[in-house]
Amino acid sequence: MPLGSTAPDWITGFTLAGAPPAFIDDPYPFYDALRAHSPVHPMAPGQWLLTRHDDVSAVYRAPQAKSDKRREFAPKFGPGTPLYEHHTTSLVFNDAPLHTRVRRLLLGALNQRAITRMEAGVTALVQRLLDQLADQPAPDLIAHFAAEIPVEVIGNLLDVPAADRAPLRAWSLAILSALEPAPSADVLARGHAAVTDFCTQLRSLVAHRRAHPGDPQADVLTRLIQGEADGEQLSEAELLHNCIFLLNAGHETTTNLIGNGVHALLTQRQAWQQLVDTPALIHTAVEELLRFESPLQLNNRQLDAPLDLGGRVVPAGDYLTLGIGAANHDAAVFHQPGVLDLARKPNPHLAFGHGAHACAGLNVARLEARIALGALAARYPRLDLAGVPVRDRRVRFRGFSAVPVRLG
Repeated sequence: MPLGSTAPDWITGFTLAGAPPAFIDDPYPFYDALRAHSPVHPMAPGQWLLTRHDDVSAVYRAPQAKSDKRREFAPKFGPGTPLYEHHTTSLVFNDAPLHTRVRRLLLGALNQRAITRMEAGVTALVQRLLDQLADQPAPDLIAHFAAEIPVEVIGNLLDVPAADRAPLRAWSLAILSALEPAPSADVLARGHAAVTDFCTQLRSLVAHRRAHPGDPQADVLTRLIQGEADGEQLSEAELLHNCIFLLNAGHETTTNLIGNGVHALLTQRQAWQQLVDTPALIHTAVEELLRFESPLQLNNRQLDAPLDLGGRVVPAGDYLTLGIGAANHDAAVFHQPGVLDLARKPNPHLAFGHGAHACAGLNVARLEARIALGALAARYPRLDLAGVPVRDRRVRFRGFSAVPVRLG
């Protein structure tokens, strides 16, 4: 979709809810056109889509840009429904003081010492999955590898019994799919049911952990139950919904980061060979893959005071959709953004957000991706696609539901 001096006809009426199939296949040409011709783009009265890196970064820093979604989610999910209760109680869709309190507890549980302790376990898990991949008659990078890693890692962090982990991925997908711009009644029904079933399982787990606490230095759930030394604790609802949030955020980010990353490396084959030949590139490679195909493409804020975005003043009360994927392909910030440069520095991508609302589990996701991608390249250097990948048809999250591979 080459850019010219005249805006394409489709721009005037473009909305994410009505995005064409071509947008889901490859949104970046659309983002390029919007950035050039309508960077602060009106999608509906009081609703704007941002595609410039400077604007998205400015909103993340702006104190008047709020994360609280009660006003938005009440008509979408219905007040008091399971999805409403979950998405208005979890960390990501709240502001201070709840956000500050929950984030402090989570960061205390996911500190650098905890991340370091996780490394050996993640390495062993990845090696086991790579062994099993060779036994699959039709290896699928998502089902047999990428999606297995975060469920096990978060399951271990919360010490969820292995026998109870089977439904976790399906619950996560159902709950997060309800965040799409225009979810169907069926999607909402599955989301409500998933929250209810997940809470039921967690209540039993929490009751058991209260009676039999684990080591708070290694068991995240025990740490969240016990709270901080000064007596700061989560309510029962806050505890349940933020455990769900931990699984959902970890599952979606890591599965899509690995799936998107491998697909990008295999379709830009010289980059895959570069990683195979130079394993030390893995740290900058993970950052570049986060930029190139951001697992979370969109985020949202509501203004409680006007905000100037590049000369356009957006009034208080309006909703902003932050084009994270668009910002990470902004040529004003990234040289040749469509090129996968595994050694790219600097790389100020916004895949994990920014500031007070930066992803609390970003270092867990980085650890999982670094170990998984590095081990995959070392074990199967001739890895290749074995068929046409199946793209997940959501717009908020970018990933694949299946990536058939040939191990070589």
